Amino acid sequence: MIARENCDGRPRSLSVHARIANFCVAVVIASYLKAAPAVGAGLALVLAIDVSASVTADSYVLQRNGIARAFESPRLVDAMSAVPGGIEVLVLEWSDPDQTKVTVGWQRVGDPHSAAAFAAAVRSTKRSSNGLTAIGPALLAAASAFDSLPEPAGRRIIDISGDGMANFGLPPTAARDRIVAAGISINGLVILTEESWLEGYYRSNVIGGPGAFVLVAQDFSSFADTMLRKLVREVAGTVPATSSPGSGLCPNPLAPLAERRRTAQMQ
Repeated sequence: MIARENCDGRPRSLSVHARIANFCVAVVIASYLKAAPAVGAGLALVLAIDVSASVTADSYVLQRNGIARAFESPRLVDAMSAVPGGIEVLVLEWSDPDQTKVTVGWQRVGDPHSAAAFAAAVRSTKRSSNGLTAIGPALLAAASAFDSLPEPAGRRIIDISGDGMANFGLPPTAARDRIVAAGISINGLVILTEESWLEGYYRSNVIGGPGAFVLVAQDFSSFADTMLRKLVREVAGTVPATSSPGSGLCPNPLAPLAERRRTAQMQ
């Protein structure tokens, strides 16, 4: 289109259509240049590990290496890879109320490379304490760790393991009820080296939230296998395999669009 001039020699203003076209081009360019928003993980998981005095040095190593082995397992890696956004994981050690410590901060895990990196980080940690068994304060510390999540996650679970009942601090039931009310679930892993009835204690006083469960390791040597089964169960429960009514899983918002496209292609 040849530009025309006004009587005074100045170019005429662009037409309305030209201005609209330029505006649309600018919007499209801006949309491409704009950074994509960060996407949160499908699951955020705090692994709260008992390091109280009843846990010997050898038993501590079995726990630590058992977690690392789980994240090196193809079963768990495949389960995490199927979760949209992967999972965020943090490790917290606990004993006395003032002896809770994050030993591995939040890491996004969703493929073999990130799983291996997390396993290596776990193996490099050193024991942080060996005090009393304060389960209630440990749960509260685990719940507060979610405040530092890089991005909000679809689900939040505390995965607490231990070999004894609480003997100090806030009762676990009080902490549990407060945490569950905040939308956080608590699952348990009990090691039956000290108290054979510990599974029932965890069911009544520690775990809570939709689908909460307890798994049992007969001793620390079976901790690794039990932890793997527990993690696979938790992660697999996050995968939106279906969106059928009553499944309790979030439907895929793009599913209707994909279905319409398939229908149009068949016509």
